[in-house]
Amino acid sequence: MRARFAITFLLITASSVHAGLYYSGEEVADLPSQWRGYIIDQRMLRNIAVKPTATNPGSPARKHYEDEAVKLAKGLKNGTLSPDEFADLGAIYLRLGDPSAALEVLQPAQREHPQNFRLNANLGTAWQMNGDLGQAAAYLEQSALLAPGRYQKAEELHLKLVKLRARQPKDAQDLDDLFGVRYAGPGGAYAAGRLDAAERKKLPDDAPALVQQLGLWLPNDGRLLWQMGELAAVNGDAPTAAAICDGCVTEFGLRGPDLLAHRRALREAAGDPNATPTHDANAFPLKPKSSRPLVRKTDLAELPPIDPKGVNVLPWTVVTETVVDRKFHPNFPTYLKELDGKQIELTGYMQPLSDDQQEGNAFLLIEYPVGCWYCEMPGPTAIVLVELADGKTREATRSKLRITGRLVLNAKDPEDFLYTIKDAKAVQTGD
Repeated sequence: MRARFAITFLLITASSVHAGLYYSGEEVADLPSQWRGYIIDQRMLRNIAVKPTATNPGSPARKHYEDEAVKLAKGLKNGTLSPDEFADLGAIYLRLGDPSAALEVLQPAQREHPQNFRLNANLGTAWQMNGDLGQAAAYLEQSALLAPGRYQKAEELHLKLVKLRARQPKDAQDLDDLFGVRYAGPGGAYAAGRLDAAERKKLPDDAPALVQQLGLWLPNDGRLLWQMGELAAVNGDAPTAAAICDGCVTEFGLRGPDLLAHRRALREAAGDPNATPTHDANAFPLKPKSSRPLVRKTDLAELPPIDPKGVNVLPWTVVTETVVDRKFHPNFPTYLKELDGKQIELTGYMQPLSDDQQEGNAFLLIEYPVGCWYCEMPGPTAIVLVELADGKTREATRSKLRITGRLVLNAKDPEDFLYTIKDAKAVQTGD
């Protein structure tokens, strides 16, 4: 009996005005999202800022942002950018980890269009990423006043975060007091997510959605990630909370005593076989509105005609448009159903079927590599089982693979994977 896993990321080029740094090339679903799906997308945004090296190819999404920056930079040179396009270019530079370039674009644009909400918001974030919290607060004050209703509370919370940080040492590692809540259980001691009744009343119902929004705007902020871990804990999800706190320590290098103590307590709660999620009167159950925060769409007009005798290149956007209901009945997109039984080509990254598998005849294929499989475990609609041809094996690798073989869809067995590529060949790509 096989377990079910999966992963995906999204980029779109629509003209929507949703998401993180108010870049119109990103669209955010209704928040809050499920924690595991959120962690995957938030980490993807974080990795866009990592520059490729000889040993680390960097995020596959980075090239998209670089290409979009080049396009908008041409408009900047020609003097044809609109205020929102200035905001987009600044946001892209911030995603790429270059706040100085963002400031060069956003400052003159904001002076010319001082009432443009997106310019003020992105400029405030640029100053924050550049280390000037005073300047950041000034522009975030303006963006909080100009913000559309949908974003106003998140903008106000962002401003509060910056003001709190401005009063702290630069090397502070404490949990930000965003909601006036002391994460403690009855008796005042930390209790792995159990809140004292008085503290529970202080926590607003939309706290997870607001912190998730801030985390998309500031994906490289480890202390915000810790805040999400605490919220996941009070949601009753100790394993996810423990994994998030692990990330704060291992990926961001945070070593504050409170974080380390909470991490230990959450690990113990997550590892207790008798522990169950708590949903008593003081618990804070999460009511997710989406499985992933970043929306992904397929342009059907750009999909090539299916060749019944040849090899068809399959985009991940088609794969991940599959919808699974509560009884695990999948609704495959039409294009994917037409590929059932035909030869396809799909590129992605290997995930071994077990921790100790170094070589085998079968493995999982995911769109993007993950750091920790258990804390970033994808959902079932974004994982493909690869079965190599008889007698063939493949060593485990972190390199990108191009897989060709016969696609088989599973619409009946809820204990098996949704998609399998049979009689497959796996070739390491050069990109």
